[in-house]
This record gives sequence, structure tokens and C-alpha cells, in this order.
Amino acid sequence: MTKVRTRIAQAACAVALAICTACGGAAPVPSGPGLYVSNEMGGDVAVIDLDTRAVKARIPVGKRPRGIRTSPDGTLVYVALSGSPIAGPGVDPKTLPLPERKHDGIGVIDVAQGRLVKTLPSGTDPEQFAVSLDGRRLFIANEDGGTLSVLDVAEGRIVAAIPVGVEPEGVDLSPDGRFVYVTSENDGTVTVVDARSLQAVAAIPVGPRPRSTGFSSDGTRAYVSAENGNLINVIDTASHASIGTIPLSGPEWKPMSVALSRDGTTMFVSTGRGRMLVLIDPATQKEIATIEVGERPWGLVVSDDGKTAYSANGPSNDVSIVDVAARKVIAKVKTGDRPWGLALVK
Repeated sequence: MTKVRTRIAQAACAVALAICTACGGAAPVPSGPGLYVSNEMGGDVAVIDLDTRAVKARIPVGKRPRGIRTSPDGTLVYVALSGSPIAGPGVDPKTLPLPERKHDGIGVIDVAQGRLVKTLPSGTDPEQFAVSLDGRRLFIANEDGGTLSVLDVAEGRIVAAIPVGVEPEGVDLSPDGRFVYVTSENDGTVTVVDARSLQAVAAIPVGPRPRSTGFSSDGTRAYVSAENGNLINVIDTASHASIGTIPLSGPEWKPMSVALSRDGTTMFVSTGRGRMLVLIDPATQKEIATIEVGERPWGLVVSDDGKTAYSANGPSNDVSIVDVAARKVIAKVKTGDRPWGLALVK
């Protein structure tokens, strides 16, 4: 009976999406837990119903949606949009079309309405960003500009632009909300920005091509992925100093996103071309499991209870749903053209 109900729900969702496409409007988003997926080449955000494991809505947002986060109260979803052309590593910028800066911004999705309600300024070429604990500010990496733009959400204006190294990417907030960690792909550093004074207080050398930062539950340690170093850097957050590394065993693994379970007992690392989701025990700094999730897993998010992990697999246009205890993928959901980032709405 459960399977029948699931099929009925999936069919209803497909009909709603078809009607939406035909009329050119936004499909209403049913209530309940949802996983919001930014599709970089599709220009939209797909919403996965976590009960039926089916896409229940698609929300057009603009060009190159990548980084995606929820507001603290869960009523809004923010998504970074960019007018810069897509370019892989080693591509000569001179061979690319000119950027269209009018498309840069932070799209704001109203969860209840299920649609984009406005676009906020972002600085040039926003890629990833963090939301302050009170929801009043966004801290936005400007990949083309080498800066961290600070957006006052209520006023809708940039209040500061802080140099953070060439090609900044990952932007993550410490658990207490005091510091923002920004990775620089080109410089191999993590710049630590004081979220109150809006001043850079440290630039920490890490492994080559750092991507993102995860934090221990008590905030005393930060873990930074180094894509081209095949390792995770361990940082003492009190001294803003690197205190070691966690090497990954797979030589082909390219660590990308880092997330920790809320209780701090498990670290999750997506490995890009390595196809794996790697689970690490932060206490022992040893790998405890590897799960093949799909083609080039990048975006990563973990449920609050730590029982389920989700990975965005760009080349195969799907999201993998992982049962953490069983150590296996229990479902894959086709979400659109090049899924990039993930955000959970309860």
C-alpha cells in the first residue's frame, strides 16, 4: 500500500509540474520537509519531497544558481546567481564570453509561496555564501572579485567588501556565529573574518585548492577540504592555526564539501571525481566508511539527526539519498541540469 501511495504522489507531482510548465507559472509547493537543489545549467531550483522522494516543484531563479542556504527560520531559501560564464580548471578566460553582471545576485525564494520573490545585490560572480545566525546578513564569496561581500538583508545593500584571496569559494560560519571562514582556491588559504567587526583576522595556509569548511559541534576545530591535496586540514579555531591533516586513502578522491553530524561524531566528505561519500570519525581522524554515491558528488547536506545524507551529482543530473547507518544509497532523484548545491527545509 505504501508503494502504491508513493506512486500516486509521484504521478500527482508530475501532473502539477506539467501544468506549471504549460501555464508558465510556478507550481505550488506542498508543505512538508523539502530538499532544495540548485541546478547550475538549468537556471532553476528543484524541490524534492522527502516523503515521496520525488521532485514536487521547479522554481525558475536565473543564471547559474550555485550556493544555496535557508534563512534561520526556514521561511526563505537564498540562492547565488551569476552572470559569469562557466569555466573549468585551466580554461583561458580570454576564450570565454564576457560576464553579464546584470545577472549577478542572491535570489530569494519564499518557501510558502514556492517562487522567487526578489533578487538582492551580491557583488560580482557570487558562488557560495553563509547566513548570519540572526538572518540579518549574508556573507558572499565573489569568485571573480577576490572579495567577501557582506549583504544587509533588510536594507538590500552591500555594507562591506573584504579581500579574501583569489577565487574565493567556500563560505562557512562558525557554530557560535562569530567567525566566517572563506577558502581561496588559488591561494591555498582560509581567511577568517570577524562577523562583528567585518575585518579579516587571519589567513591560514592549507592544502591546495581548498573548497569548504566544516566545524566540530563545540566549534573548537574546523575541517577544510583540499581538493588537489587529497586531504582534510584540521584547524584550531582559538589560535586560527593549522594543527594537522587527515589524508584520504583513495588516490583519485577529490575532497569537496565537508559536513559534520550535529552530534559531532561523524564527518562527511564528498569527493568529486572520486564518486565517493567518505565518512570519518573526527575523534580518531580515521575513515569509517566509504559509499559510492554517483558521478562527481559535490553539494552535500546531512539531516539534523545524522541518519540521512544527500549528495548532488552534477554530471548525472541527480541527487543521491544515503542511509548513513546502512552505509548505502537508498534512492536517486533526477533533479535537473547539473545539480550543484543543496539546502534542507524542515
